[in-house]
Amino acid sequence: MHTPRDPAQRIRDTLTRLTTERDLWLATSHPTHGPHQVPLWFAWDGTALWMCTSATSATARNLHEEPRVRLSLPDTTDVVLLQGAAELHPAADAPPEAAAFTAKFGWDPGTEETPYVYLRVQPNTVRAWRGVPELRGRVVMRDGVWVE
Repeated sequence: MHTPRDPAQRIRDTLTRLTTERDLWLATSHPTHGPHQVPLWFAWDGTALWMCTSATSATARNLHEEPRVRLSLPDTTDVVLLQGAAELHPAADAPPEAAAFTAKFGWDPGTEETPYVYLRVQPNTVRAWRGVPELRGRVVMRDGVWVE
């Protein structure tokens, strides 16, 4: 059983995880095909998450129709859930901020033979909790602003 963290500690812990972790789950949806969830690598640039996928993937197709996404880090005892809208950027013509992804993984999707797109998500809502004692106060970002 964990002692509940105060909001400031939850935010610090969440930022640490966004900086140090490698994988997340991204959920998208299509108006006729429904939900779609995939594991992806990600990099945090201090403001937004950067991911990459094939330009022809179901994820990219879904995001053209519906940019709203949900993301989660893969730990069920130290939950971090994020919501936002994804922006698509062709990897061959990526903005400088996408370099956070390339630097973290040592892979430049813009050099691949097949086209890739970067997904940029600036969270609008972030929830973080460790078990039932932390369900109250789990919203640590609301409307793009950290809640303390």
